[in-house]
Amino acid sequence: MLLPTQWLRKLNSGGILNQFFMALMVTIPVLNFGMLLGWQSPMTPLLQSPDGPAPEPISDEVISWMASLTFFAPIFCGFLMGKLVDRVGRKMVTMLTSLFLLISWSITLFSLRPWALIMSRAVAGFACASCYIVTPLYLKEIASDNVRGALGSLFILSQNLGYLVVYIIGDLLSFPVVMWICTAVPILHLLAFIAMPETPVFLVKQGKNQEARAALAWLRNTTTDDKNLEEIVQQLEREEEFTRSTKTASFKCIIKDKTTFQAFRIALNVMISQETCGYLVVLSYAGSIFEQASESINLRLSPNKQTIVVGVIQLLGSIVASCIVEKTGRKWLLAGTSFATGVSMLSLGAWFYVTSLSIWLPGWLPVMSMCLCIFADAAGYQPVPYVITSELFTFQYRGIATSVITTATAFSDFMQTKLYDPVLKLLGIQWVFIIFSFVCFLGCFYTIMWVPETKDRTVEEIYALLEDGRKKQNSRDAETAKEVSRL
Repeated sequence: MLLPTQWLRKLNSGGILNQFFMALMVTIPVLNFGMLLGWQSPMTPLLQSPDGPAPEPISDEVISWMASLTFFAPIFCGFLMGKLVDRVGRKMVTMLTSLFLLISWSITLFSLRPWALIMSRAVAGFACASCYIVTPLYLKEIASDNVRGALGSLFILSQNLGYLVVYIIGDLLSFPVVMWICTAVPILHLLAFIAMPETPVFLVKQGKNQEARAALAWLRNTTTDDKNLEEIVQQLEREEEFTRSTKTASFKCIIKDKTTFQAFRIALNVMISQETCGYLVVLSYAGSIFEQASESINLRLSPNKQTIVVGVIQLLGSIVASCIVEKTGRKWLLAGTSFATGVSMLSLGAWFYVTSLSIWLPGWLPVMSMCLCIFADAAGYQPVPYVITSELFTFQYRGIATSVITTATAFSDFMQTKLYDPVLKLLGIQWVFIIFSFVCFLGCFYTIMWVPETKDRTVEEIYALLEDGRKKQNSRDAETAKEVSRL
């Protein structure tokens, strides 16, 4: 039986503990951003109450703008954040994210008038743009190959943990205490993150090879004269020399290179599929599902208790993703969870449609379907696309590709949050869920057919797979053309 010290020593072989500690520090802004997104759920009833903390009850229109404006800024500043990540570094942009969050919380802390609430969310949009770009890159560049997927999945796990934390403290503590806790998180992170290292990849890019070797030595829990470490640094130097010998990275360069553009299309498609799968609608409609289910089963939960249940399911799914992503691989975990999400969406749509015809169905069915949807989404459909995207590009294109994809997904989120009510009134919730189920099934089919397995593969190996697939497709097209010419 291993003693605790021996167990820890064995676990940190290769620097696993150091890398996980670094990953936790990197994802604290994401946790706080999750708190910011989740804050609106328990606090909206208080803000709209005549006896609430706001000087005047907040209207539904202001609440709608608060929800959507968070995703408005990333549409326009995604490119700027992508350039900042490559110019000033991952560490500075991560700290900038916490600074934006601090400003956002501070505005809300000192004023709860409609203009202040909207301005707070507008500032939070810059934090959204920066954390969704820099965090996946940071996690990818500090991780060893054997834990790359697990660390990458911490991105969504941290966000879901932020949801759950604010749901719980919002239910247990007073409004001012919740606000001070939320504001304290980015302050503490800014102070603590000063001591954290920059990624070795960026340090090599800056010509700081000794600092890169020191950062790698700490991350791998070894000495700076380790031979394996020397090989890694030399590989990074060769990649940087190749980058300098080529043209400056731009989106135009991505389009011109067939293999890189194919990787970009794959990353964009899996991210858009993830963002448009209806997950936000399920979360928005969770209260109504619980309410309707309580009519036929003994399930009496307050709105805050309902959000806590949802948050727990999200967190459990995220933990499962972190534990199994290195065993299942990216491709099949994404395909399986997108299919499960589609099945649960279809079940929800069918339940609402059948009950709208005054036909009785058991109330546990929508609750089970909703829980499956939330769990499957958190266990793969949400985190895996971020892992795949971070693994599909070289350092040269990683920043620009991620910024373009973030811009596209932010636009998708903004449109969904603004158009949700009109589409719901036009089609009805049953058809909304059924449409989203087909989006999930389409995402599953696309993943199986065209998404490569990126687990334990370098970018060169992944691109070789993409090129091989393209050659096979061209060969099939040529054979088809010959058959047609014979006819």
